[in-house]
Amino acid sequence: MATIAVHEFISLDGVFEDPSWTFDYGFDPQMGETIGALTGDATAILLGRTTYEMFAPAWRDRTPEDDPGAPFFNETRKYVVGAQPLVEEWANTTALGAYDADAIRELKDEHDGKIYISGSGRLVRGLLADGLIDELHLFVFPVALGKGDRLWREDETRLALQTHDVYANGVVHLSYAPAAK
Repeated sequence: MATIAVHEFISLDGVFEDPSWTFDYGFDPQMGETIGALTGDATAILLGRTTYEMFAPAWRDRTPEDDPGAPFFNETRKYVVGAQPLVEEWANTTALGAYDADAIRELKDEHDGKIYISGSGRLVRGLLADGLIDELHLFVFPVALGKGDRLWREDETRLALQTHDVYANGVVHLSYAPAAK
């Protein structure tokens, strides 16, 4: 059975929407190492449709010379959750349709290793509510945006801190697992 590991860029007040606000902080190379460790043992990628539609054109033509992450994103099996049809083509992609917790459970049962999620905040909210996330890696940027779509809703979410890192650009990485009940 696979585990699901999520990586999210969020603001101090939990905003994940349109992460262009992260550009002001740069990308610390140690952040890349942390994310590389997450993707290193992943056997599949799970994305929400909106994130997929952003990632497909950004990654599909990249080569290892352009970005060392290109082989992972282009060659790894991708699954996309979304009620709307996909408008972007990208190799090794399967559309799963609208969010269905049972379909995600089946996906976990069918795979070994790690299923990696980047972004896809609305999908992640559903997975958190249904107890389907095994690792949640939050990269918290030192800014409160005051508006935008937030990862956290009014539902209670209890997590157990596993590890943490602080980067030179002020970003903090918090790695969580589900809290024991």
